Amino acid sequence: METVERIMSRDLLTAEPGERLQDAAGRMVGRRVGAILVLEGERLAGILTERDVLRAVGGGLDPDARVSQWMTPRPETVEPSATTDEALVLMYQGGFRHLPVVDGETLVGIVSVRDVLRVGAQDAHPRGV
Repeated sequence: METVERIMSRDLLTAEPGERLQDAAGRMVGRRVGAILVLEGERLAGILTERDVLRAVGGGLDPDARVSQWMTPRPETVEPSATTDEALVLMYQGGFRHLPVVDGETLVGIVSVRDVLRVGAQDAHPRGV
């Protein structure tokens, strides 16, 4: 069984809670990622996702809006030793597509539903190929 540690991204995009939402969203676009991890010092405080940004825009985005106003605080996390199946179940049950990976209190990565599905797809043979 594949572990989260083997497929997670370690090249983390992070923001601070007081950062302007527009700036954080611009960095997400620049890196072509769907989530940015929000840190207070070294501690994971939240996650800001495409859905959060969409809610902000749909709600009439204030140009001075801050990440802390729209992020998901205290997100669900997974340990590096968790299996990809465990991560997928957490994401499915929670209705989200990104999962921060923490080792104890230390943020070490992030895994997406796409990362997890890629593992399963490697063993599949679509259309009988």
